[in-house]
This record gives sequence, C-alpha cells and structure tokens, in this order.
Amino acid sequence: MNWVTAMALAAGALAALHWAWRRRYERAREDAAREIERLNRAGLQAAAQFQAQQEAIFNSMIEGLLFLDDQGRIQVANRAFANLFGLTADVRSRTIMEALRLSELAELVDFLESQKRMLGYELKLPGAEERSLEVNGAAIFDAGGRRHGTILVFHDLTRLKRLESARTEFVANVSHELRTPLSLIKGYVETLLDGAMGNPEVASKFLHTIDRNAERLKLLIEDLLTISELESGRVALNPGGVSLRPAIDKVFADFKSRADAKAIKMVNDAGELRVRADPDRLEQVWGNLVDNAIKYGRPEGTLVAGARLAEPGFVEAFVKDDGPGIPAEALGRVFERFYRVDKARSREQGGTGLGLSIVKHIVQSHGGRVWARSEPGQGAIFYFTLPQDAG
Repeated sequence: MNWVTAMALAAGALAALHWAWRRRYERAREDAAREIERLNRAGLQAAAQFQAQQEAIFNSMIEGLLFLDDQGRIQVANRAFANLFGLTADVRSRTIMEALRLSELAELVDFLESQKRMLGYELKLPGAEERSLEVNGAAIFDAGGRRHGTILVFHDLTRLKRLESARTEFVANVSHELRTPLSLIKGYVETLLDGAMGNPEVASKFLHTIDRNAERLKLLIEDLLTISELESGRVALNPGGVSLRPAIDKVFADFKSRADAKAIKMVNDAGELRVRADPDRLEQVWGNLVDNAIKYGRPEGTLVAGARLAEPGFVEAFVKDDGPGIPAEALGRVFERFYRVDKARSREQGGTGLGLSIVKHIVQSHGGRVWARSEPGQGAIFYFTLPQDAG
C-alpha cells in the first residue's frame, strides 16, 4: 500500500469518525433540549400547582386576607375579603382607594410604614346596617430592610357585637323589670313598718299592692327560667297528638273572666285539626297569644283563635285581635325578649315582656315558625305552624 492510498484511507476514517461524532452530538443536543423542555414544563406545572394550592388555602380562610406590594397595589385578595366588602370585580393591581374608596383603611396601610405592625384595630363599615371588622396588619421587609409589601387580615366582629349588645340590653331589661316591683314592695313595707299597719284600710291596700308585685316578680322569674331552658335546649318535649279545638277551649276557659271584664267575645275557629306537640307547651303558646289579644284588643271586640291546613305536613294556627295594631317597623321585633311596641302601655297592662319570645322558642323547638301581620288600626294576627298529626 503506497502512502497515497494510506492517506486516503486515513482521511476516509477521519470523515467517518467525524460523521459519527456529529450524529452523537446532535442526538445529545436534542436529548438535552427535550430534557430542558420537560424540566421547564414540570417547573411550570409545579409553579401552577403551588399557586393553585396557595389560592385554595387563602380562599378557604374565614378571615379576609389582603396582600399589597411595595407600591400599595393589591396583589392578593381572597374570597372572604371580597365577601366582607361586597366586591364582585377583580381588584388586583388597584390601590385601596381605587378598589374600596375607604380612606381610613388607606391610612392604616400608611401607618404600617412606620409602625410595622398593627393588632386589633376596629374598622366600621358604612352601610344600611353598620358592620364592624377587626384588622390586624404587618409590613413585610426583605433582608436588606427594604419594604416588600403589606399584609392585612380582616375578622368580622359584627355578630359578636350584636350578641354583646343583646346581652347588655337583656341585663338592663331584667334589672329594670326586677327593680320596679322590688322598689314598690320595699316602699310599701317601710310605710307599713312606720305605722301604717295601724290603719286597717291602708294596710289592706298596701298588702294587696305588695302581693300583686310579688306575683309579678314570680312570673318574671318563671318566664326567665323558661326562656333559659328553651334557649339552651334542655327542655324535654313530650309530643303527642293534640286536637286544637279542645285545647283552645281550655285556654279560653282560663281567660274567660278577663275577656268578660272587657266584654270581648272569644271565637274558636280550629275545626277538627290535630297537631303533634307537647300539650303543656302548646297550652303556653295559646295562653300567651290569647293573653296579649285580650290586653290589646278593643273593649267589646272579638278575639279569634283558629287554624287551617297550610304547607304539606303542617298546620297554620293563629290568634287574631281587633286592637290598635302594630307598626310595620315593629313587626320584625315583637318576638324579641322584652321588646315592647308601646313601653308605657305594656307595663300598665302588666306582663313580663317575655311572652312572645317564649312562644317563638316553643314553636321552633317543635320544628315550626312564627310571624305576625298587622296594619295600624286593623288589629294584629299572630301565626305559628306545627306538624300535623295524622292520627
């Protein structure tokens, strides 16, 4: 083999080697590109999955969450935040003032620039019904001390505020209802001890007043205990089939003397309907409603207690009077504890102010509901529903 042939063979071998290397290089580069693409897709999927998980966590919170960037623009606002502020549009990339028009909240964000943290700030939201929010916030800084953003957490205090207001009002009402008869009893007892016992006519009058106010105290305490038991669910009901006509007749007999004193005619319009209820508790319901109808019905008027079939499986019962009626703004509150449409007249008529609240709780404990309808000057009708008894 001469050198020319040898060089040709060497060149061919080198070309073949280069071509093989080139193919391996191209294949390796394609494999690397595919791997990079796969890793990028995996990274994007992981990032999207992480973001979705983060959003799911934020949206599952009952507290409103708001995250602002270093320019004060909203980056994250969870579902609870949108519900608290009644937002329907996307507020991301907007400022507090652009999104909510609440200067007080914008000032809180500015306040966090210097204080870095804020706890327990109470924010009142304007509207038809005032709402209260507790705001906790913190400024977020990076390792270099540069402000990175602000996070705010909102907790709705409205229900707690209403409960606290109801508790305070309840305590005040109970204190007033107890103090009035106690003051009268104490005053008359002191007068008797100071010498009025020597006058039989005066002593008898004072003792009757003391007895009447002691009875008022007894009724108030009994009603308070009943309300407490009903609200706590400790009352054990003994439901059975009750025929409404005789049940109403029994209550009418109990109140006959009071109705006769005002010449009020009582009409039983219950038909032959039966309900499934605790007889003793049902008697309380009828008694409280008939008592109110006699108190506020007009003299020589008519009181009607009756029932009819209403929604499937339920009987709708009612007590109707022909008194002055109830203003529209008071209809939604008449079943509240101690609520009185006319405070002066109610106390003059007697009673504890708990009767309708007891009615509501008894009916609800049977699975029914209560409501009232009235027009001023046209009397009032109190309705309640109870499960129908098939037997």
